[in-house]
Amino acid sequence: MPSLSDQLKSLGVTVGTDGIKPPKKKSGFPIEKVVPDGNEINTPFGNTYVIDQVYKDDPRKPDILLEFSASLINLSTWIGDPNLVKRKPGSFVFLDTETSGLAGGTGTYAFLIGAGRFTSEGFQLSQYFMRDPYEEPAQLAALHSALVDCEVLVTYNGKSFDVPLLNSRFIANGEPPPLRSYTHIDLLHIARKIWRDRLESRTLGSIETHILDLPRTGEDIPGWMVPAIYFDYLKSGDARPITNVLYHNAMDIISLASLLNHVSIMLDDPHGGKVADGIDLISIAKIFEDMGEFSAAAGCFERGLNYDLPDRIRNQAFYRWSIMEKRLENLEKSIGLWEIAAELKEIYAHEELAKVFEHRTKDFSRAIFWTELALEIVSTPDYPVIDREIWKPKLEHRLKRLQKKLSSSNK
Repeated sequence: MPSLSDQLKSLGVTVGTDGIKPPKKKSGFPIEKVVPDGNEINTPFGNTYVIDQVYKDDPRKPDILLEFSASLINLSTWIGDPNLVKRKPGSFVFLDTETSGLAGGTGTYAFLIGAGRFTSEGFQLSQYFMRDPYEEPAQLAALHSALVDCEVLVTYNGKSFDVPLLNSRFIANGEPPPLRSYTHIDLLHIARKIWRDRLESRTLGSIETHILDLPRTGEDIPGWMVPAIYFDYLKSGDARPITNVLYHNAMDIISLASLLNHVSIMLDDPHGGKVADGIDLISIAKIFEDMGEFSAAAGCFERGLNYDLPDRIRNQAFYRWSIMEKRLENLEKSIGLWEIAAELKEIYAHEELAKVFEHRTKDFSRAIFWTELALEIVSTPDYPVIDREIWKPKLEHRLKRLQKKLSSSNK
């Protein structure tokens, strides 16, 4: 089977576009006829085709206005850029590409580049379409011009795919890569943090369905079909199937804008209406803990644990919260959490309580009580064998030491 590179060469595609002559016009349905609302953009490197649309609301749910209302305070802390809160919504660019291959690399072309921005008229989406490989320099030049006043890039998996790909295409065409200088919010990373424990898949499509409740119409196509559609277009000149790719790209970008607003509101006000699931609250608590926002983390842990949670999530939450309070020297709070976790037969909680009574209060009898209780649990037949082999020797060693200390203190 010929490689992707061989397929591209058979279509007249090379690395860079020097020396490639414009092909003869193919018969059929050119993009200019299929999407007549587009514009021919002239650049120093030739012409390219750009489709511009302005959206007041999400076409999938007209009651959802496309506007940005969050403060970005906590998101700026999470991405490590305090200047993010100073950026105006109009300086954000929501970027997504459709490519000739899904793996990336120098043989992959971004034949469609979508860029969305908030403007006074609404959410403006510009889609830069490469009608033929020889247009790539013009396409990239038009994109570059549109990004001149950009300050923040918003993508989904863009740090790993879209941005490296576009930078490599600029380099292949002898131009410096422009996308390295912007603040970059890759929403895939925060989506994984928030929904890893609740959703099996954190693809943008899954987030749209389960979190944003934004269904797509029959116009959409799965991403794996996109490269084949473009290759068919290059062979035939029939751009009619490209309209499905344009729709797919447009909905991705509109979803990026909705998701950025949604996530930012969740982080700014985790106790508001945007967070209605206990698992999400626990995930946000972990994010706040990682950011050093311990009071906010404690509030989310406490509220999240009021929900009916899976045992694994509940036990993790008690562990994270109790150890956080221990590090903050909030011993009374930690003890209360460990006592609850001990009722759930969490061995770490027994160990922590034994440590407190051994080292802090010198109450060796109570330390022995918690250690013996833990040994009873790990010795039961239904306790996992691997965990028993880890815990039992530690607990037996602790018990011997405590018994010696108790005996010495009674003399």
